[in-house]
Amino acid sequence: MPGGLQTTFDVLAATRNEAAVSVLLPALDSEQRAVQEGALRALLARRSAAGHRELVHRWDALGERARSIVVERAERLSGAVRDALLASDPRLCANACEVLLRIHDYDLVPVLVGVAEDEANPNRDVAAQTLVRLAEALYVELAAPRDYQNRRNPQLIRQHVVTSLEASMQRFDRHKCREVLDAFLILSGRENVTLKRLLQNPHEPAYLAAIEALNNSPRPGVMRLILSFLDDPHAPLAIINVLTHRGDRAFVRHLLNKIGHELTSTMRANIRRMESLSWLHGDLTLLDALDDNQQSALVQLSVGSGMKRVQAFGLVQLILRTGRVGGRRAASLALSGFTGSHANQLVIEGLEDDDPQVVANLLEQLRKRGIPGALTRLMEFVDSPHPEICRAVQRSLGEFSFSRFLAAFDMLDEKVRGSTGWLVRRIDPTTVSGLAAELAAEGRSRRLRALAVAPYACVVDDLCGQIVELLSDADHFVRAAAAQALGHSSSADAQQALRMALLDRSVTVQEAAEASLQAIAERGAAAAARDGQSPDLKQIADGLGSMPETDAPGDAPRSADREGVS
Repeated sequence: MPGGLQTTFDVLAATRNEAAVSVLLPALDSEQRAVQEGALRALLARRSAAGHRELVHRWDALGERARSIVVERAERLSGAVRDALLASDPRLCANACEVLLRIHDYDLVPVLVGVAEDEANPNRDVAAQTLVRLAEALYVELAAPRDYQNRRNPQLIRQHVVTSLEASMQRFDRHKCREVLDAFLILSGRENVTLKRLLQNPHEPAYLAAIEALNNSPRPGVMRLILSFLDDPHAPLAIINVLTHRGDRAFVRHLLNKIGHELTSTMRANIRRMESLSWLHGDLTLLDALDDNQQSALVQLSVGSGMKRVQAFGLVQLILRTGRVGGRRAASLALSGFTGSHANQLVIEGLEDDDPQVVANLLEQLRKRGIPGALTRLMEFVDSPHPEICRAVQRSLGEFSFSRFLAAFDMLDEKVRGSTGWLVRRIDPTTVSGLAAELAAEGRSRRLRALAVAPYACVVDDLCGQIVELLSDADHFVRAAAAQALGHSSSADAQQALRMALLDRSVTVQEAAEASLQAIAERGAAAAARDGQSPDLKQIADGLGSMPETDAPGDAPRSADREGVS
């Protein structure tokens, strides 16, 4: 802007002569942008009610650039906006509402409330709609991180606004303005005394309108209010009913997102009060719209609610069969809370799932349920490439431990030793280290037993070096047992050590070495080790009966299967 023109506007902005306004207003219609903006800034700089009212009057005709300039000096327009809200001119009031939504002057909420309550005011509807939109704008500010460059504290503003809305709620029986109720629900917290009194007393004038809004409002603030009651140890029954029946997808997603984070004891108690989820009886295509975490939360919600167990099982079954990975994992875990033939059959079906974690969750339930053939099914997964499945099998067959096998070894016959040792090697990861410790023991009997156990536990190749060292033991019985054990190795080192043992001073050792070399030659190196032989499940069961009792998982008696889901 040229220096002379700027100086002119500076003078018009600073002078106390009200005639300056009559000079500046025509300049707003200038075809030159610099003149328009200069006049606009000068009017905003003046404390002229007439000039500011004119800006509000022209608001719908101003361009976006001009509106942005007005918003920069929003504090100057408060009085003009107030006057326009109270005016009977519909256009002026509508402009004032638009300005109010741009400048977010929450101090004018009481004025909006007054207009919205006045049934005779022709601008009642536009004021009421503006009230709701302004409440939503404040809700967004409250939900966003605090902007400390803005000196306004949203929480303090909220208190001021809610106070005005509370007063209007006391007069609801006279004005019955739903927008006032909506704004109140958007901004009030669950601890609000007026809100609690409203929800706990069906005779309150606004009770039915409030329940309708809670059941149907798509506004995020209203949904947030409903869900906040999940953390209330004394949540009103009216809210529990809303949680039970409200089934629009946006709300269900918000509900499941809240449940999916972490269920506190208070949330669990409130969920138990939900005796049904009526929205699940309708369009089940809702499940397809949920992501993994939401389906998982839905499983938690259904099994934790007070709904009938048959209905909860039906949902678990549906998600386990058709849900997303996260949902199927949660359903497979939840299935442990159901008994009966239908639940058992679902466990068997679930073992075909593509997700290893789902399979692992179900494998751990097989033996606890007393399902026929459970041991056989577990054996199918012993050599799974998935660590989670291997861990589940190990936990399910915990009684097949190395220590228990070692203690029972002398009581087992030849066939049972082989099949049980094969399984112990795969179940107990301490088998190799445990036998290594036994081979290094000072006691002669412990070393002899370890050498006898090693072939049946399929660990001769793993401990070949240590067994070869025992060919130099001072005790010729230990040397002979070592030579006999090496006959089950497929390594070249074992064969070389056995050839050296043919020169041992003890005839017993020489004979054992010769027998081992002959056995290796007859079987061939590829078949020397017992690793990979298919176990005889009957032999394993016989071996388990001969092993000492422990507190390992799976030893507890199993109850008979019951029909139905309980």
